[in-house]
Formats: sequence, C-alpha cells, structure tokens
Amino acid sequence: MVTAAQARPSERAEFIRKTYLHLAGAIAAFIGVEFILFQTGIAEAIFQFVAGSRFVWLAILAGFSLIGWLARSLADQADSVSTQYLGLGVEVVAQALLFAPLLYIAAIFSDPTVIPTAGVLTLLLFAGLTAFAFFTQQDFSFLGGILTIGGFVALGVIVCSAIFGFQLGLLFSGVMVVFAAAAILYDTSEVLHHYQPHQYVAASLQLFASVALLLWYVLRIVMALSSRR
Repeated sequence: MVTAAQARPSERAEFIRKTYLHLAGAIAAFIGVEFILFQTGIAEAIFQFVAGSRFVWLAILAGFSLIGWLARSLADQADSVSTQYLGLGVEVVAQALLFAPLLYIAAIFSDPTVIPTAGVLTLLLFAGLTAFAFFTQQDFSFLGGILTIGGFVALGVIVCSAIFGFQLGLLFSGVMVVFAAAAILYDTSEVLHHYQPHQYVAASLQLFASVALLLWYVLRIVMALSSRR
C-alpha cells in the first residue's frame, strides 16, 4: 500500500490538487443545497419541526452523526472512486439538512452580516491551519486519540444539555472551535501522510466534515456576539 506521501512528487501534487478541488466542490454543493432548502421552504419546515422539542433536535443530531460516520466509513474503505463520491454526496446533503435550522435562525432572527462573517472567519481559520500543517510537515496523527476522547465528552455534554435543558454558551462553542481546529490539523496530516493517491475524494470528505464542524461553532459564536450588541 503506497500512500500519497510515498508516491512520486508529481502523483503527490496531483493527489493534493484533486483533494482540495473536491473540497471546494463539496463546499459549493453544500451552499447550493442550502439555497434549495431555503427557496423551497424546507429549511423553515425543519426549523419548525426542531423547535417543537429539544429531544427532536437531539434525535436529528444523533441520526445525522450516524449518517456522517457511515458516509466517511464508506468513502475511506472504498477502492472505487464512484463509491467515494457516494459517501461525499451523502455527507454534503446530511450536513446541509443539519445546518438548515441554524442557518434559518441566523438568516431570519440575526444581523444579515452574521452568516457571511462566520463563513469568512471559517475559511480564514481553515486556510491558516492548512498552511501551518503544510509548511511544518508535522505528523499530527497523535491527535487522533485526543479527538476521539474529546468527541465523546462533547457528545455527552450536548446530550446532557438536551435532557436537562441547560444552554451551551460561548465557552462551549469556543472549546469546540479549538476542537475543530485540532481536527483540521489531524485531517490535513492524514491527507499528507496516510491516504493513498486514489483516495482524494475520501480525503476531501474528511476535510469537509471538519470544516463543517468549525463553521457550526464559529456561526454560533458570531450569532451570540451579534445578539449582545
């Protein structure tokens, strides 16, 4: 098994180019799906459904987490590029549906600059973290265990907030931004050191999931700060 890091320089460069082109395509597809959801009224319907009960939101979050995990597993274990595309498509649609109620709140009840600001901040953070990982060439695989434990802790806090009805404030969102940043470093390291040259779609899916996580909590922070003005 030859990884992209062990491949010829031209193959490695092509793998990286394809990975980030597909990541850009996934982000564009995400925006396109959100546009359709808003134009058709589906985003509002999802918001109304979720607003009815915090347990409904918890169930939806659990469902889409499972779908996301299955999509990533499908893409990572697939030798077929078409199967990897299937995993990426499922992840993009699942994330778009999950984001719909939060984006609806941001679009309807918040300042109109909230969503663009969160988007720009997320892209800047991602670009900075990616540049750091590329320039240092450090293997951040050691973060894998930390992220696994941190993910379970975060999930436990989210479940408790839904059951007991307490709010997850700015502190939690800030911690999750740091968590997402660590995930991006880890994923970028995986792309550089552990993926095979034909797994560029799976690599873009892994990066897309971490970018979506970062956007979620950056958006929550920007919304909270905007409401305090």
